[in-house]
Amino acid sequence: MAESSHPLMRLLSHLRHHRSTVLLASICSILNKVWDLAPPVLIGMAIDVVAAQEDSFLAQFGYPDVYEQLYILTGITVVIWILESIFQYFYAVLWRNLAQTAQHELRMSAYTHIQDLEMEWYSEQSTGSLMAIMNDDVNQLERFLDQGATDLLHVATTIIVVGAIMISVAPEVALLAILPVPIIVGGSFIYQRRIAVRYTKVRGKVADLSALLNNNLHGITTIKSFTAEEREVERVGDASKSYREANRDAIRLSASFVPIIRMAILFAFTANMLVGGWYALDGRISLGAYSVIVFITQRLLWPLTRLGETFDLYQRAMASVTRVLDLLDTKIGIVEGETKLESVRGEISFSGVGFSYPEREIVLEGIDFAIPAGKTVGLVGSTGSGKTTLVRLLLRFHDPDTGAVTLDGHNISELTLQSLRGSVALVSQTTTLFPGSVRDNVRYGDPDANDAAVVEAARVAEALGFIEELPYGWETDIGEGGHRLSGGQRQRIAIARAVLKDAPVLVLDEATSNVDNETEAALKRSIETISEGRTTLIIAHRLSTVRNADVIAVIGDGRISETGTHEELLESSGLYSRLWAVQTGEATT
Repeated sequence: MAESSHPLMRLLSHLRHHRSTVLLASICSILNKVWDLAPPVLIGMAIDVVAAQEDSFLAQFGYPDVYEQLYILTGITVVIWILESIFQYFYAVLWRNLAQTAQHELRMSAYTHIQDLEMEWYSEQSTGSLMAIMNDDVNQLERFLDQGATDLLHVATTIIVVGAIMISVAPEVALLAILPVPIIVGGSFIYQRRIAVRYTKVRGKVADLSALLNNNLHGITTIKSFTAEEREVERVGDASKSYREANRDAIRLSASFVPIIRMAILFAFTANMLVGGWYALDGRISLGAYSVIVFITQRLLWPLTRLGETFDLYQRAMASVTRVLDLLDTKIGIVEGETKLESVRGEISFSGVGFSYPEREIVLEGIDFAIPAGKTVGLVGSTGSGKTTLVRLLLRFHDPDTGAVTLDGHNISELTLQSLRGSVALVSQTTTLFPGSVRDNVRYGDPDANDAAVVEAARVAEALGFIEELPYGWETDIGEGGHRLSGGQRQRIAIARAVLKDAPVLVLDEATSNVDNETEAALKRSIETISEGRTTLIIAHRLSTVRNADVIAVIGDGRISETGTHEELLESSGLYSRLWAVQTGEATT
């Protein structure tokens, strides 16, 4: 299973279409490090030229003249520095572009997948946690690809190249230099496993903190109205402290790594200096070879001190990658059908529908309810009776536990979601608008609509008057969530958006519940206009909103208890009659 495999393997599998870029970037990183390791050898050769002159290493290739040898070394040095610089440029460009591309693709994959998940999954998540995954966790991967991948390749290349050079120069001394490497690398992997647990905890804590901050920023009005600023500062402080403590655990282990590695390096470096010096004094190796040993040992061992930092970056990235890929591996609960409706009349039927949310009591049971095409139907009932749940089932935000919902005789589970949801225009009690202009938000109903259609939709929704009075008219920026508009103005924009969508089915879920009487009257007029010629389902607490509906259905205890016109229901003296009496203050019999 994907969940049990190593996060690096999962990441490589996810980035497999970038295989050629990864390979090319890796080759450039390796070649850069190869040329970067050449200067110690050149220094040794230069010392050998000065010390041995006509008997130097270069003299063996037919260049006995000392000055000519120096010119050759100078030329080789220039070429090597140029090659090192060229490959450094290429690997930096390739890795950084790959990091940005991978970051973008992973974020978009996560966001696209989240949009496809069912509403039941959303109810178990926090917005802050999801934001942390798509921002902070994805950014951790970008930082690793930008820096950590190259560091790991450089260390591996250094060990191989330096080991080969040392063995060719002085095999006995090379053993002393290479001996600590397996210990250092092995210790690094042990360290990696131990710190991985800590960074998984850190990622969880940052998600909790993000969720709390997101919730508080959205609820700032409530916080201020209850003068709860100090309480919330304390709560955020506690969450931030938990995040800090989780980081401290990781930092303590991370900080201990480098000093331990330095002790192993100290042994190898001093041993090489001492033993290599003995060999040089005894004439077993040349002065140039000894110089190469000293300098190359330093180039081998000191970069290993960065392993702690590199593994730290690696583990942060792997903890984040696990969270992102686990999200991508979340199975989609709503399986889309394949049938596309060419035209929709708007005939809706609920047949034996039963439904309950996870770990909650039954919300709907045995719902049998038909909405004829082109008719306006009102749905009323007490809070929590299941009115909105019916709408969520119609839009396939959830699937019923029993029974079926049909549209024009087709079980909606057999329809494509585009075909189903494209046939329904929803105006809900909680209006969601998006940052941007008024025009952008109305056009959200139909991105391809021309300006004339947008203006006509606003006129039908009785929104045109206030729009034209805004500081910049149609181009006025409404702010995040439309907070620069009043509740009634936001609701009229939402209705205009639904009008522009021009769907055969219109659903109004408590669309007039949070507005004043004047705005309600305007919205009612809009509803009467736009409901003509289309199937309209109006869910309302205010019974006056559905008074003129063709049919009114009353839902109570998860069942349809009565149906009829306004007058018929009043005469029946049932639940509707009692609700009407409460809302109007009139007694009915």
